[in-house]
Amino acid sequence: MLKGHKIAVIIPCYRVRKHILRLVSNIPEFVDTIYIVDDKCPEKTGELVKKSCKDSRVHLISHKENQGVGQATITGMKEAVKDGAHCLVKIDGDEQHNPELIEDFVSPILNRDADFTKGNRFFYLEDLRQMPGVRLIGNACLSFATKFSSGYWNIFDPTNGYLAVHSLVFQALPHEKIDKRYFFESDLLFRLYTIRAKIVEIPMHAVYGEEESSLSPSKLILPFLWRHMINSLKRIFYSYFLRNFSLASIYLFLGLFFCLFGGAMGLSAWLQYFGSETGAPIGQVALPGLMILIGVQMILGFLNYDLSSIPSSVIHSHLSWLKNKTRGSGRAGLNDTLE
Repeated sequence: MLKGHKIAVIIPCYRVRKHILRLVSNIPEFVDTIYIVDDKCPEKTGELVKKSCKDSRVHLISHKENQGVGQATITGMKEAVKDGAHCLVKIDGDEQHNPELIEDFVSPILNRDADFTKGNRFFYLEDLRQMPGVRLIGNACLSFATKFSSGYWNIFDPTNGYLAVHSLVFQALPHEKIDKRYFFESDLLFRLYTIRAKIVEIPMHAVYGEEESSLSPSKLILPFLWRHMINSLKRIFYSYFLRNFSLASIYLFLGLFFCLFGGAMGLSAWLQYFGSETGAPIGQVALPGLMILIGVQMILGFLNYDLSSIPSSVIHSHLSWLKNKTRGSGRAGLNDTLE
């Protein structure tokens, strides 16, 4: 199955000096190339790799300035695409991700069962005991927000950084618009939804040991929630009003109208009769409540439609056809066509 397909592994590096050589040595032989991206690592991980790593598959890329894990991943993937890779795998450099699972990640893509695969640390429930409490709480808080903002309601571990993508799907994404730092994984899901890529999750065990994280959940949770809100609005506008208009669009529009108008009517009546000895007429109480109830039902109808609209068809075969067509005609490339 892997024969005839070029597989590339991308490893963003920042403060992983004590892990990187052991990690590279454990990457399976069927992987054709390994791109180590030194994101201006203060530990000079890149220099260590250049000096001590003898694996001929390794290509070292160094950023002159720290640009974040997202940009480091994109830099490595772009180089892999230039070198003709068919499937791009991203793993962290701190050994949290088991390289032996790489075949599990690329197989659904190469078998045309998925465009993108992502690890799921919550499949094995017994593993939750070893997950640090702060991470567990942070994942729980952000998972629902990511589901809503990305449209992939079937994803259980949206912040997992172990992922793989078909090279044509990666080329179809607007790289310059994807978040370059810690919001990278969540923003990537949003961008994948805009091109209707199919995602499959891969069960995995995560290891939490000596790695040092520069991520501060308490400082990032509010900015993350804000970004999720922005992406949610964008996704809904793109999917239900700009690119398509369906019954779900009407449900959402009328549902919001009834909720807001009913709420305004109820608040107006409350302010008018607050402190008054005369009670509000039954109509001024019942009508706003009825409007809000109807609005909530319509919004639930929209959510039910959205839940059933998760991308379920593989698109990279179509992208291959489109890429050949645009090359032959001299038209815009994939990024311009599909953004």
